[in-house]
Amino acid sequence: MWIKRAYRPMLALVMRLRWAVVVLALLLVALTVAAIPRLGREFLPVMDEATFIISVFSPPGTSLGESTRIGREMETRLLTIPEVTSVSSRTGRAEADEHAHDVNTHEILVNFIPPDEREKTRGEILTEVRTLLSPENFPGVLVSVGQPIQHRLDHLLSGVSAQVALKLFGPDLSTLRQKAGEIKAVISEIEGVADLQVEQQVQVEQLQIKVKRHEAARYGLKVEDVTHFTETAFKGETVSQVIQGQRQYALLIRVDPTIVNTIESVGNLELKTPSGAFVRLKQVADISFGYGPNTINRENVSRRIVIQCNVQGRDLGNFIAEVQQKINAHIDLPEAYFLTYGGQFESQQSAQRRILIQTGFVIAGICVLLFLAMGSFRLSLLVMLNLPLALIGGVVSIFLTGGVLSIPSMVGFILLFGIAVRNGIILVTHINTLRSEGMSLYDAVMKGAEERISPVLMTALTTGLGMLPLALAHGSGAELQKPLAIVISGGMITATLLTLLVLPVLYYIVELSWIAGFQRKSANL
Repeated sequence: MWIKRAYRPMLALVMRLRWAVVVLALLLVALTVAAIPRLGREFLPVMDEATFIISVFSPPGTSLGESTRIGREMETRLLTIPEVTSVSSRTGRAEADEHAHDVNTHEILVNFIPPDEREKTRGEILTEVRTLLSPENFPGVLVSVGQPIQHRLDHLLSGVSAQVALKLFGPDLSTLRQKAGEIKAVISEIEGVADLQVEQQVQVEQLQIKVKRHEAARYGLKVEDVTHFTETAFKGETVSQVIQGQRQYALLIRVDPTIVNTIESVGNLELKTPSGAFVRLKQVADISFGYGPNTINRENVSRRIVIQCNVQGRDLGNFIAEVQQKINAHIDLPEAYFLTYGGQFESQQSAQRRILIQTGFVIAGICVLLFLAMGSFRLSLLVMLNLPLALIGGVVSIFLTGGVLSIPSMVGFILLFGIAVRNGIILVTHINTLRSEGMSLYDAVMKGAEERISPVLMTALTTGLGMLPLALAHGSGAELQKPLAIVISGGMITATLLTLLVLPVLYYIVELSWIAGFQRKSANL
């Protein structure tokens, strides 16, 4: 074959310039390792699902009619985008729903033309949608744009429907709102932020009933007796079931709302004491109108408020790094208040850490198996040197295709390392066989490398052709396959070239040094 005829003189030249080749290879590995921290980071590549799910949050207390009107106006604007095929919406969610929402929330599902049938990218359509639904067009309304799968993934990871969830914990609600506002102001100046919002928490008018403990005790009542009576009177309590035909209904007891529509009428409600006498509610409780938060959210027993946002036009890892740097520089949290970073960033950090630990164990296991198979630590280490050589092409291919390292990319590196080790084993074991047959070190290296060029190239070719459809795939879901295929394809190029050129040189240098050292020891003996 012409490849073998061209390879032998090339390898002979490399053997003559072996130290220069080794230095060049080490320099490439060092540059690659130094470039890894400059890569962007993300959990999973964003897929083009050809569907947007838009969460709309009107101010708390917005009526059903007003919320519906806002949703309809948004739908009308969205239908002006040529790529949009249909819209559907839902206002609020029932109390029995797994994720109950008040009528001030609105969800819009937007379907548009599949990726392979349109000219605009997902990012361009996303920008157009956010422009149409901007605060300038809908004052006081908060909007978060995502995709169905992404939306559910974000909600599972952090409990909010956004890529980034900053959870601020602390005891006082007013302080939480103040600090959340400061954090929002800092994040709003960072490039790439989108759909930035603070969890809605406002002061609303409330009927406040505060138990007078001493007065209640005078009538033999405990605090829980008064609160249970009040809860039953206004919210109701199921006391039985009523069966009509094949259907069963809950029998609820509560006070007629038309009777208790003033403070005076509420105060005149009577509850029974343990002695059997009746006492009016105003005698054992202070009743008044006041203001309080519309919602109080807790996590791990602590009160918390969420600042959430999406990221557009840049990778998640660098965005979060800048957010952390800005917050540390400009936000001073009081004692007992702390901030956590959730969402996809938290899962990305956890997954990458877990993959790196498992990869370390796998590499250690490969070293042990190589040592048991070859009976030589130096030859096992020599085969393992193929890993950093394969790393070069993988990192370069990531830089050439966006510069973002994701979980599929890391899985691609694991597969690439396995192929690189296999090629190293093929080459080193054959050279060892030729030497055991009495061939000199130099001749065994030259002949062994030449005879193993075919299986090494065939491995690279079949792997590259197998990854080609994944690397060139288009359409929804292809975004998850591409990073893996690109890493393997790019890594195979450098791994194959360096295996055929650098590994024989390293084998020759290591074995020549070992033979020289063995001869010196023998001479001293």
